[in-house]
Amino acid sequence: MRICIVTGSAGLIGAESVRHFARQGFEVVGIDNDMRKYFFGDSASTSWSQKRLEESFAGYRHCSLDIRDQEGVERLFAEYGSDIDLVIHTAAQPSHDWAAKEPMTDFSVNATGTMVLLEACRKHCPEATFIFTSTNKVYGDTPNRLPLVELEKRWEIAEDHPYYEKGIDENMSIDHCKHSLFGASKVAADVMVQEYGRYFGMKTGLFRGGCLTGPGHSGAELHGFLSYLMKCAMTGKHYTVFGYKGKQVRDNIHCSDLVSCFDHFHRNPRCGEAYNMGGSRHSHCSMKEAIELCEEISGKKMDYSYTDNNRIGDHIWWISDVSKFKSHYPEWDFQYGIRDILEEIHEELRSRV
Repeated sequence: MRICIVTGSAGLIGAESVRHFARQGFEVVGIDNDMRKYFFGDSASTSWSQKRLEESFAGYRHCSLDIRDQEGVERLFAEYGSDIDLVIHTAAQPSHDWAAKEPMTDFSVNATGTMVLLEACRKHCPEATFIFTSTNKVYGDTPNRLPLVELEKRWEIAEDHPYYEKGIDENMSIDHCKHSLFGASKVAADVMVQEYGRYFGMKTGLFRGGCLTGPGHSGAELHGFLSYLMKCAMTGKHYTVFGYKGKQVRDNIHCSDLVSCFDHFHRNPRCGEAYNMGGSRHSHCSMKEAIELCEEISGKKMDYSYTDNNRIGDHIWWISDVSKFKSHYPEWDFQYGIRDILEEIHEELRSRV
């Protein structure tokens, strides 16, 4: 019996992980207590996603468990023991804005919750692969010191810079910068996942995501950029662009492409490995470009305004260099570009919103 435990199993990446590995024959155990609803309100609840998973996969077991509950997590891991082959940890408080409202909650979920899971894995299934969804916010605002050039619709890095062709690699420092409290709590988790790999020899891999996206996102103003933007385009809800003249650039990776990375890593795992993972040059856009695409796909003019106040610790320009992962797993590649992603989000929201 092969068991795959997925935390945040009703969220965007968690649910995609459930679907992917259930179809591969794993018995999947999901841990999710819908804290996204607590973070961002009723419209961000993932209960619809949980219900869909339970209806679609007879072998899926859902546990409404808080990852900070050490005793509860220990009992669950002890129940399956060495049958646990894979742990995918996606549960998080994901917003740097929200973190400042409740720093203790943010840190306890992102850092302590990760520690609880690592220790349960070490005690009960040390041979399992442990995959963690980290974030590019571990680099803080260091990317904002790059030589950026202002173009008509976006910021772009200078063409003579080493990052121009492929994006930002894993060698960028995570020190001496402003992270946001969210970024700091994710740094703590990120480093601990690496340490359990290097100190204990566990098969741990972490993926420092850019914008993770797809049709299964319960987008909210403070988290879920493309999903929430398309929702506003379709419903006429007002959208606020925060800072950087609306020209800030993000790479966007489809949840399916990211979970495919997890699969490749699990088939040939390494110890304590960190990867930058986003849409890279293959799939990226500025805020202005994203608004234009949403208007084009939805056929509706967006109601939006601009404020000069950027979000604390936010990036002006971020494109992930994924070449390290590709060098380790050369058979992996992108399947979705930015237009593909937005069209899928639009179709899903038509049926759900």
